[in-house]
Amino acid sequence: MAILAIELSINEKLFLRNPQRTALGRKILQNSISMIDELGMERFNFRRLADRIQSTEASIYRYFENKQLLLVYLVNWYWEWMKFRIDMKVMHINDSREKLKVALGCIVDTARRNTKVTFIDEDILHRIVVAEGSKAYHNKEIDEQNKEGFFLSYKSLCQKIADLILENSPAFPYPRALASNLLEMANNHIYFAQHLPRLTEVDGQGDVLKQVEELLVYFTWKMLAGNGNLQTGGNGTLPPGRKGIPE
Repeated sequence: MAILAIELSINEKLFLRNPQRTALGRKILQNSISMIDELGMERFNFRRLADRIQSTEASIYRYFENKQLLLVYLVNWYWEWMKFRIDMKVMHINDSREKLKVALGCIVDTARRNTKVTFIDEDILHRIVVAEGSKAYHNKEIDEQNKEGFFLSYKSLCQKIADLILENSPAFPYPRALASNLLEMANNHIYFAQHLPRLTEVDGQGDVLKQVEELLVYFTWKMLAGNGNLQTGGNGTLPPGRKGIPE
């Protein structure tokens, strides 16, 4: 049986039984991730999942009411994992500029495999978030789901990044807008590089994640420098770095 070293806190209204705490629940999560990646959300269903895990649809419905809530659960897990990684990476960093740069790296590098959570393959889950993640909140039930707190993890993640933005530029007027745009930009340009290359300069044949990280850092410092109140400079100039991108 897999040993769970990390249990992330997910909105309890998304599930009927906590899947992180049972062998079957972890099996449901592990295999739903691989199947959604293989089939896409449209073709994925609980009947196919039950066949894959050699169980019954009824057993899956004891954990999740439907596949949409399962997707929202998985995306929430991803957001919570990203928050966890940012906290761990910036914990001992005092320099505001470096903390923000590290956080931007976490936005695109959350896919790195963590062997302590054996039932979640972050690399595959990252692909799902890039390709299917927007379906978690672009739907007709968004307002009702928002009232139920389904997106508090995403809001908390955006606020965490916004706070780091304000550490670098306290007078910047749009920290939450920039934070949410950076998160969406990361996923969009990974997707564009893979499927719609004329919409981005990110080269799909190269190191896509590294290029997207550089893109996020570039846009962030340009925006904050344009505001003329960077803590690291105060004169509107970009911090030093390779090709205008801070190291």
